[in-house]
Amino acid sequence: MLNDWWIIVFAAGWDYLIADPWHWPHPVQGMGWVIGRSQSLIFKLPAGWPQKLAGVVLGLGLMAGMGALGGVIAQLATDLHPLLGNVLGVVLVASCFAGRSLRFAALDVLEPLAVGDLAQARQQLSHYVGRDTEKLEPEEIYRAVLETIAENTTDGVTAPLFYSFLGVWLGVGPLPLALAYKAASTLDSMIGYRREPFRDLGWFSAQFEDVLTWLPCRLTVLSVAMAAPGRIAARQILAICQRDARQDPSPNSGWSECAYAAALGVQLGGMNTYRGELRPKPLLGNAQRPITPGVIEEALGLMRSLFLSWLILGGVITGLIYLVTGLGALA
Repeated sequence: MLNDWWIIVFAAGWDYLIADPWHWPHPVQGMGWVIGRSQSLIFKLPAGWPQKLAGVVLGLGLMAGMGALGGVIAQLATDLHPLLGNVLGVVLVASCFAGRSLRFAALDVLEPLAVGDLAQARQQLSHYVGRDTEKLEPEEIYRAVLETIAENTTDGVTAPLFYSFLGVWLGVGPLPLALAYKAASTLDSMIGYRREPFRDLGWFSAQFEDVLTWLPCRLTVLSVAMAAPGRIAARQILAICQRDARQDPSPNSGWSECAYAAALGVQLGGMNTYRGELRPKPLLGNAQRPITPGVIEEALGLMRSLFLSWLILGGVITGLIYLVTGLGALA
């Protein structure tokens, strides 16, 4: 169990220092291939319950398959040599985290904006968000970047870390549940839409990912409130979330974004355009100051603080479980 905790710690360090080397194969690439091939076949089925049922099979099959594959790979590598099992575990668990990737994405947009290249900033932003970016002004770009960081702190940092530790505590190791959650997140991002042609295919994946993310998201909101940079009390942050986050149609992203907005003293949400269609999002937080590159840097720092504090807390819980089970075995 303690060895598994060290795997998570080194995986977090790998993500912080190296992230995902571009020329290395990534589990998400394999998941994306399976989803793409499957959806092309499912779209040939009649709309309605046949596609819905196929979506359930795809969702459960990919999540269970990735979890089982992770367990088998970890065991086979460990059987060959314990060190190989540990190294492979570190690399694969790190592939489920997105902390450094989020920082790179933010810099990818902010750097051209800093030198006045608005067109390039809009183009880079289009790689990371679903909204139309062609006409966004700098203030709207800053908001989009901050919303991306806030939402993906849960999806790409704390939730995978939560499921890594949960796997350790359940005795299956950090990799199976981390990969299963990554599969759920990938399914949601690729097919979890309420518009055609994904409405029937992706309904299960979208709702199941919401369920899996619900608890890590609430723990993230609580952690943001406790780790806020001192501008506002934790209870005030939670009160703002209770006031505003409930208005967001998403059961999770609105809460994560609102926690960041309240902690940083900014306001997120507002009008966005998707494929030429205006869609309002509820306003989250109070506009005490404008969103600037400095605010975005604060958000990235807050994300790193959460990652570190969760690692430490997870280690403490792991140690306590190890101690209790050890004492129980001696009794």
